[in-house]
Amino acid sequence: MADIQFAKGVTEKVVPNIKVTRSTTGNTGTATFYFEDPQILRKESTEEITGMYLIDDEGEIVSREVKGKFINGEARGIEAVLIMKSEEEFERFVRFMDKYAEENGLGLDKQ
Repeated sequence: MADIQFAKGVTEKVVPNIKVTRSTTGNTGTATFYFEDPQILRKESTEEITGMYLIDDEGEIVSREVKGKFINGEARGIEAVLIMKSEEEFERFVRFMDKYAEENGLGLDKQ
């Protein structure tokens, strides 16, 4: 199990585009998630976005850097940034992403 949530207990079904960078020393990294038309922004959704939660069998990784993207005044996307400040945090993120990718049929594109 590997889920992404914006409100506790509500799994986001839209699979994001994710860009990951890592410092040249390998000690820090950043993951930027972009969700196009996520379920949490649909009109029938009543949940409040409280952060981005990456949840798996090891626990959860939390980011509070979550921003809405608007087109013509309508919420159409979410961008969330996860900053990893140590090699341990980066490795933990990679383990989560391996599980999430396997469950959602994602691949790696090195650019």
